[in-house]
Amino acid sequence: MHPGRFIPSRLLLLLVLLTSAATAATDDQPVVIKEPQYGEVLYYFYQEDYFPAIVRLLAAREQGQLAEHAADAELLLGGMYLSYGHHIEAAEIFERLLADKVEDGTRNRTWFFLAKIWYQRGYLDRAQQALANISGDLPDVLEREALMLGAQILIDDGQYDAAIGKLRNWKGRTEWASYAKFNVGVALARSGRVNEAAEVLDGLGEMDPFNDELTALRDKANLALGYALLQDGQPSVAKRPLQRVRLEGPFSNKALLGVGWAEAEMENYDRALVPWMELRGRDLLDSAVQESMLAVPYAMAKLDSISQAADHYLDAIEAFYEESNRLDRTIDHIESGAFFDEFIEDDPLDSTGWYWELEELPSGPESRYLFHLLATHEFQEGLKNYRDLTYLHRNLDNWQQNVDVYSNMLETRKQAFDQRLPMVRAALRRADIEGLVSRKLGFDATLDNVEQSRDWLALANESEFRNWNEIAAIGDSQALRSGIPEALEVQDKIDLLKGVLQWGLERDFDDRIWGIRRELHGTGEALVETQRSRRQIDEAIAREQRRFVELGGRVYSLAPRIEGMKIRVEDSLSQQRAFLQSIAVGELRAQKDRLDIYMIQARFALAAIYDVAANAGDELE
Repeated sequence: MHPGRFIPSRLLLLLVLLTSAATAATDDQPVVIKEPQYGEVLYYFYQEDYFPAIVRLLAAREQGQLAEHAADAELLLGGMYLSYGHHIEAAEIFERLLADKVEDGTRNRTWFFLAKIWYQRGYLDRAQQALANISGDLPDVLEREALMLGAQILIDDGQYDAAIGKLRNWKGRTEWASYAKFNVGVALARSGRVNEAAEVLDGLGEMDPFNDELTALRDKANLALGYALLQDGQPSVAKRPLQRVRLEGPFSNKALLGVGWAEAEMENYDRALVPWMELRGRDLLDSAVQESMLAVPYAMAKLDSISQAADHYLDAIEAFYEESNRLDRTIDHIESGAFFDEFIEDDPLDSTGWYWELEELPSGPESRYLFHLLATHEFQEGLKNYRDLTYLHRNLDNWQQNVDVYSNMLETRKQAFDQRLPMVRAALRRADIEGLVSRKLGFDATLDNVEQSRDWLALANESEFRNWNEIAAIGDSQALRSGIPEALEVQDKIDLLKGVLQWGLERDFDDRIWGIRRELHGTGEALVETQRSRRQIDEAIAREQRRFVELGGRVYSLAPRIEGMKIRVEDSLSQQRAFLQSIAVGELRAQKDRLDIYMIQARFALAAIYDVAANAGDELE
């Protein structure tokens, strides 16, 4: 497998977006976000805050707010699940969406990244199945990486010949070609074909690298070749590749140890001391350095430097003893449970998921052992899971506090509602809408009677009605009934005035009827709207009361749900902490056991030297 070729999480997820986004990018057109909820999800996604992005995506989906981006949202959700290592959930989404809904290129890239994640999780059969689902061509870079991934799966599964057949005809002079050659050489060596492996690995060991990655690969190839030759009984040939390894590189300790043993195998013990003495001054945590502390006095004993060999064995025993005591203290600290919390306390929980990596080790004497521990895949994955669980626990703590705030807000709003409701109901009663409707219906009936009887006087205005009453009062006076000529003349004038007034009222009767009916119609519409508003107010009151009940049920039910989830997370944290402790303690105890074995070997060798010295003294006597 290509070490260090870990695609950043945002790039990985971008590569598996649906064809709508891919097509838009191809056509240089912006991706149109049609729903703000999806835009909010993408905002957190591009910030690489995947947990809040997942929460908002699931909430929006449940509320039916992602109809325009349903497929994009589902595939994005699958990608974010992958960022947390939830390969099963992601696979379900991919298999559901990628069956026949996207173009082949997008589907192939998705299956490739899924295969890569499964391989990193150790699911070789699932990784092979995902690669088998790729139909057609991948982009050049991914095509080469997919071929390398398939070969690495075969190597890890012990199918060396199949891996060799897959990689032997690799073409090109790229970094991938170098890794392909390395994997072929490793597969040949593991299958016992050392001479064939030497032909491949020797070429890598002599290449001129153009970056640090290939420089490390060259050292790794030389180291693998040297030890393969040593195990095959070819120490003289093994020296050359081992001596090509850089003295300051990550593989230098093992290379120095191997050079020393190659010389020792050829009984050149004085020359074997040169690399072994160099190793003695390096970090004692390295197994190669530990072995060199026994190899040095072994070579001196072979050179008959018995006194110096004894001194070096004593130094080794003392160094092993002190290191064993430090390991005991570290194991005790790890078993106390506080050790892993120090990882989290020194590292902010602003990012989580599959691609999180510890950037700085916690301070303390235990840190010197962590470099070796963190190099193990199992511990790294366990630590990521522990960190994610801690993030979830803190998130639930925040939600628990928020629920208390929401409860107070709900109680405050309900109290204000209950205080205002009696005033609203009193105002509605004072409005007497039913009375207004009855009065309007009475007006309609009266107007109908006036129209049917053509009661023109009923439509007279105040001035006209007053004039009519005054004229009528004059006409009813006793003086006009005396029968004198003057009275008859006045009566004629009164009748004329009444006739003129009546004629005007009868003339305007129809217009006035129409105007009054129009005003009554407007009044009726206003009353209908008022009745509708009253019903809406009643419905709003009832709806708000129901809403308080529903919100209360939701808010008050959240507290026990969150508490239950916290208990589950705490249980998972405890189990994960125990799992990490078992890994860490197991690794450290393995180091301690190795030191104990070396101490026993050193004591036996020292005792043997003392016996030889004692026997030599007896002979002299």
